[in-house]
Amino acid sequence: MENANGASRGVVPTEGELTAALQSLRSESPALGTPKVHALLLAQQPTWSVSEKRTRKVLQALGLVLSSGNSSSKPTGDRKYPASQLNPSLPLEQMTNAVKTKYFNDAKGKGLVATRKIEKGEVMWKEDPFALAAEWELYELQNKSLACFYCSTPMSHSSNAVLRCTSTSDSLACPATFCNRLCRSRAESLGGHSMLCPGANPASNELLAFVEKSQWQALHALSRCTARLVMRKKAAILKKGGQKERAEVGKAFEDDWAIYTALAVLSYEDRFKYAEEMGGEPDRAAWQKAHKLLVNAFDKERRKSNLAHDPVFDEELFSYEGFLRGLGRMSLNMESHGGIYAVHSHINHSCTPNTSVRHHDQSNALSRITVLASSDIEAGEELVITYVDPSLGVRERRKRLAEWGFGKCTCGRCMEEEKSLPPQIEPASGQPAAGPDMSDLSAEIKAGLGLL
Repeated sequence: MENANGASRGVVPTEGELTAALQSLRSESPALGTPKVHALLLAQQPTWSVSEKRTRKVLQALGLVLSSGNSSSKPTGDRKYPASQLNPSLPLEQMTNAVKTKYFNDAKGKGLVATRKIEKGEVMWKEDPFALAAEWELYELQNKSLACFYCSTPMSHSSNAVLRCTSTSDSLACPATFCNRLCRSRAESLGGHSMLCPGANPASNELLAFVEKSQWQALHALSRCTARLVMRKKAAILKKGGQKERAEVGKAFEDDWAIYTALAVLSYEDRFKYAEEMGGEPDRAAWQKAHKLLVNAFDKERRKSNLAHDPVFDEELFSYEGFLRGLGRMSLNMESHGGIYAVHSHINHSCTPNTSVRHHDQSNALSRITVLASSDIEAGEELVITYVDPSLGVRERRKRLAEWGFGKCTCGRCMEEEKSLPPQIEPASGQPAAGPDMSDLSAEIKAGLGLL
């Protein structure tokens, strides 16, 4: 039977559950209108009671409703571009009054715009990472117990505040050391440390060894995100305490899940369709091995906490397709030093940036970023950073952006430099187009993994 709104009677999903499901559907079917998305939702979740009106309202809040006004900006043909959506639960106003989120269109996605005039040099906000895969020099220090495993700050063992992880399992001891009690507490409550602790979870050791050997930062970041999300989901399933405490635990998971699923995403398969055009070769055998190692690392916790009972969660984190989307999320959103940041991930690219990202707290919170204006920014103007080396020529900049599925950059600088470009020489008949120099074996392996 149906109610007055045409929705089947059944379980009413929470806002977080509905948001996650609709974000997943939209990323898989970006061209469908609201009625078809709603029909797909009910087909996937037959026990849910959701009206089309509620579906439309959530899609609108996420900036995911198609409109004719956006049609000229939408990607054309079969090519896929990174999918992006807003996170309605993002606590941006608690961090800054200088910027707000904005959904531009289906091609460009989301971004940040100034709410007022911002002076050059002004600090707009500071932000700690949602997850951190420390760059390799720091990761080596972490594994030698010479840098904090939570905030990545190098440290001296002469400090009385330094604390070690005490977990051991047979011959496996955890190398993690923390700046102080706060970092150790946050490593578990926010980072899910025990999920990737060789002592507490020996099954993770093979995954971490593979990460370090391959120096695959996207896989490392995805492993850290997965640890945090599994820890939050486990706590939400095993809710303890009073009603208030249980509600807080549930909300903590929903907020984290909203951050993860709102990250811009382009599956590794879709990305490499275009990398192959430029000479890159995807290493699918390595992808499959990495997926198996990640699933094995969390398998015990998945079974013990019945995580598979939430099909949306389990599919997005542990299916092979979800894993490839996860790798794409990490590669597209990772800050240059290895952090995934909820607000920073909104900033779009321009070859003439007006925003700078720095690590100023080097003595006590190295992973914390400080976002400041590198030029005056007017109210309503978009905040932009550069994703590529700005000293490169326009063709090389565009090539590097295209490798990540961003399409042709049409910023003011690119359009101006394009005017003075000499015509490109087409390859002679029967000759292959020039591709990147892959003579260096290390570079070839990294390109196949998606490290470049």
